[in-house]
Amino acid sequence: MHPAPDARRRQLILSTLCLALFMSMLDNVVVSNALPSISTDLHAGMIDLQWVMEGYSLVFASLLLLGGTLGDRLGRRRLFLVGLTLFTGGSLVCALAGTLPILMTGRVVQGVGAALLTPQSLAVLRVTFLSEVERARAIGTWSGVSALGLALGPAIGGPLVTAFGWASAFWINVPVGVAALALGARVLPHDDGHHGRIDLLGQVIGTAGVAGAVFALIEAPSRGWSSPTVLGSATLAVVGFALFVPVELRAERPMLDVRLFRDRIFAGAAFAGFVVSFGMFGVLSYLGLYMQSVLGWSAAAAGIASLPSTGVIMIAAPVASRMAARWGARLPLVIGLSLCATGVAILSRVDATASYADFWWALPLIGTGMGMSFSPITIAVMGRVPAARAGMASATTNATRELGGVAGIAIMGSLITARLASVLPSRLAAAGVPADVARRVVDTATAGGAGGIASSRDVPHAISWSMAVSFTDGLQLALMVAAVVLVLGAVAVFVQMRPEIGRPSVPAPGPSDGLELRPRPERARSRPEDALGGRAGARH
Repeated sequence: MHPAPDARRRQLILSTLCLALFMSMLDNVVVSNALPSISTDLHAGMIDLQWVMEGYSLVFASLLLLGGTLGDRLGRRRLFLVGLTLFTGGSLVCALAGTLPILMTGRVVQGVGAALLTPQSLAVLRVTFLSEVERARAIGTWSGVSALGLALGPAIGGPLVTAFGWASAFWINVPVGVAALALGARVLPHDDGHHGRIDLLGQVIGTAGVAGAVFALIEAPSRGWSSPTVLGSATLAVVGFALFVPVELRAERPMLDVRLFRDRIFAGAAFAGFVVSFGMFGVLSYLGLYMQSVLGWSAAAAGIASLPSTGVIMIAAPVASRMAARWGARLPLVIGLSLCATGVAILSRVDATASYADFWWALPLIGTGMGMSFSPITIAVMGRVPAARAGMASATTNATRELGGVAGIAIMGSLITARLASVLPSRLAAAGVPADVARRVVDTATAGGAGGIASSRDVPHAISWSMAVSFTDGLQLALMVAAVVLVLGAVAVFVQMRPEIGRPSVPAPGPSDGLELRPRPERARSRPEDALGGRAGARH
């Protein structure tokens, strides 16, 4: 065991983790502002642009569990620095890319780096802040930075791309990454990991299952849910997940201890992460498209318009962390999901003639809801596992969030596409557009999961107006569905995460929370609480 760092070093560690996390979260959304410029400069089509965005998500989500497990086994400091190096290097490749294949290669490298560094970030925090009160505050800051990175993406990316071109969306990561590397190499605590046999079979099956699910969700809006490619990927996901559970139950050192999901608090928090990402990723993606392609705003204006949601995140996250530490994660999570649902429901009433005054006041509700949700999820999950499994738990929550985000974008995109295909032909016919032209317009508008709406500004007014109104119809439907999902998620969390009598919502760390994995008597393994990593030891 290494000695605990002093207060000053703990704050430097937290700053390093937050700096790297902010960079990776920001990159999730800032690149979306660069897509029109990339399309022009690199002659990229809609499908190409889709993979510039989602190739990163595919690699990131698929390798998260592997990254968390490798950190627990090989050392979190080592994996964090390797991941940060890869992410920074991938950003440099993207910034210098002169062709589409090089850009996509850089995005893949970024995804690998993010999958390695993200789980270590929370795991290092878990073993650095040993006091529950300090840990709750640190997690509040960490979660606030995570949500802020997602929310600030459009606000930063729009003006940046407008002023300096699409490469600036990647250049911004390079100095931040170098600074985080220099600081991390000096202050991050050394750990040797827990050397032992890696669960290779579980790694392969789990990675294949997640990759199949993410690929199917990415491709479904553009190819259709009945496409052989989508069905094949979905089948791979179902088979992979079905095999993964029994394999992990039998593994001596599993990549993911699925018995963790027997704990209602852990399972409820992971589910909440999926739900909030389902709603928020889709809303952030398609709201930006609405502001630019329907309302006719520039990328910079659309980014600045999102600012009312960002400032409140940093206020709400620490408040939520203190609430979770005192009363458990359920209360702030239910409040956060409910606020997100309310804000999204308000946005679902926008139309093609809306002004900023009609919907800006919904954005602070969404920002507050995000801030109230992220911290309690993290606190709940990390409070249910020992430090030795912190990387695995961190990877699990991040994987569920990423899957939720990809699912939200895919399902909302499919709803918008279906609505466009349904109502746009009749609107074009009413506007006097010839049938052959109307068919081409519908095909363009629905390309890439409704992404083709971005081309509506380059066509005659009768066609562009029909496209804008039809897209807004689909957006209203998709936003209402997202609001319903968030409401149902809040109800499910309220029921699932009810406190257990005689057991605190965030258990105190016990002897098994050290960095070493201690063998337990065979008899103790049969008890449900010991399946959670030594909870019995926390009550002795």
